[in-house]
This record gives sequence, structure tokens and C-alpha cells, in this order.
Amino acid sequence: MEHQVTEGGYSTPSEYLRELLRQDQTRRAELKLESLLLEGLNSGLAIELTPKYWEKKRRQLTERYARKTTKS
Repeated sequence: MEHQVTEGGYSTPSEYLRELLRQDQTRRAELKLESLLLEGLNSGLAIELTPKYWEKKRRQLTERYARKTTKS
């Protein structure tokens, strides 16, 4: 590991390990995003996202939230 530290320009082994952890977290997040995007693509027929669609979706979510908060 000392070789990677000096070759990579890191001042300490812990700095090198932190960088490896950050890279791993980034890689995992990218894999998760790719998985979610593929899931979305394979989830069925595409729908057109028009302003009318978003208006209806906002209204539905607002109503669902209102019902949920009045039950509590």
C-alpha cells in the first residue's frame, strides 16, 4: 500500500483508503442508478409527460397526502 500512497500523491495511507472508499461509494451509486434506470425502461409502455399529466399527478399526490395526514 505504501507504493500506492506515494505513487498516487497521497500524504498518508488513511488518505489513500478514504479515496478508495469514496470511489467505491460512487461506483455503487452509479450501479444503483443504472439498475433503477433499466428497471424504469423495462417497466412497461412509455407515457407522454405533458403539463396536463404533471397537473393530474400533483393533484393525486396532494390528495393522497391530505388523506394520510388527516388519518394521523
